[in-house]
Amino acid sequence: MIKIKLFLLGLTALFLVATGVTLAKFQAPQLPQQPTEIELTISGDPGTPPRFAVPDFVAQSPEDEELGKTLARVLWNDLAFEREFYMVPRDTYSTIPSARSVEQLPFNDWNQLGADGVIFGLLERTEDTLRVEVRLFNVRSRRAVFSKEYGGSNTNVRLYAHTIADEIHQQQRALRGVARTKITFSSDRDREKVSGTIENRDVKEVYISDYDGANQRRITVNRQLNITPAWSPDVRSIAYTSYSKGFPDIAIARIYEGLLDNPTGSIGNNFLPAWSPDGSQIAFTSSRDGNSEIYTVNIDGSNLRRLTRHPAVDVSPTWSPTGTQIAFTSNRVGTPQIYIMSSDGLGAPRRITTNETYADRPTWSPAPFNEIAFAARTGLGYDIKIYDLATGVTRQITFSQGSNESPSYSPNGRHLAFMSTRRGPSHIFTIGRDGQGLRRVTRQGNNHTPNWSQ
Repeated sequence: MIKIKLFLLGLTALFLVATGVTLAKFQAPQLPQQPTEIELTISGDPGTPPRFAVPDFVAQSPEDEELGKTLARVLWNDLAFEREFYMVPRDTYSTIPSARSVEQLPFNDWNQLGADGVIFGLLERTEDTLRVEVRLFNVRSRRAVFSKEYGGSNTNVRLYAHTIADEIHQQQRALRGVARTKITFSSDRDREKVSGTIENRDVKEVYISDYDGANQRRITVNRQLNITPAWSPDVRSIAYTSYSKGFPDIAIARIYEGLLDNPTGSIGNNFLPAWSPDGSQIAFTSSRDGNSEIYTVNIDGSNLRRLTRHPAVDVSPTWSPTGTQIAFTSNRVGTPQIYIMSSDGLGAPRRITTNETYADRPTWSPAPFNEIAFAARTGLGYDIKIYDLATGVTRQITFSQGSNESPSYSPNGRHLAFMSTRRGPSHIFTIGRDGQGLRRVTRQGNNHTPNWSQ
């Protein structure tokens, strides 16, 4: 038994940036008098996860009923994504009487349906604002174990559901959810032709979307090749490879300020940027000294440092969570393989892929996992594999359904985004690090090189 502590956390800075308004904080609704000590965590039957139900949120106005359905549907999907709870299918709720207030909640009916927890939500919309009240009830005790209100702009209703999901995961499972995170990728979906050339090539522009593929938005508009985007740790900038000058160079788009930086100074061909964990540097590949080598540079263009010195091709850097090491791809043994080196370039790199015919695009997992995902050739295409740095064991999580490439970890390390041709064109998918929970993110054009925000 633990003492009850309810905190009104509000929304994150990402909410404020996305909505462009100041968050209105409300007092949590007064609950009936309860003992000072209650169980806050809902449990299921022994050995099974708790079963949660998310009926439609109750709208104050009939014309907002669709918003209530959207909030419930998105929240259900967000909670299902982490697989911490068994989500009672929404199509089974038709037998449960609808409730317009907490007092009308039919706990006995939810109990008979097998729900351990039920989420009750209310929403009230004005011309410009939205207020959402949500409570998570333990069906057996009929006590609210989570109770909050949120207010702000009504321009992005899904963000309210994402926030609720992340905060329920944090409170119930001490888990950092990813519902408010975003994915960036390059796409040719606009079918525009590269400007300023006689070549008949489609452009690739940088896009961002919510983690689940909603709210896809184009970031670059220069009608050139813009590829390999990477989020900054503060999720306010995207570094990418741009051919806007006729050759590959690194650009940093400060997407909320409308600014564009060029830390590599257009010297040589520069591509494949990767942010350091503290956001102060990028690692990248450059041919400025003749060969393709790995470099680091401060984001203001200062302190350029060359890390590799080998006649082979060294590409695709990725930082360790501590910032002390960098993994990269090199063909110094004949075919591309994955290596690890110190982030200051001192000492000899260590090869970690010894049983692959071809390995590329490493991505280092965040803590507490200690692993590197990469794309490995498996027949005619590629599959995603994960190398455990502690044990040296490699496991495969995709299995020859199309070609699967360019993995990128979610910030909690439990999922990866990747590109796959399993449905024909190149699309972005997400999958659990155990190979379960496949979800499709994009559905237009050809999409490549996803990168998951913090």
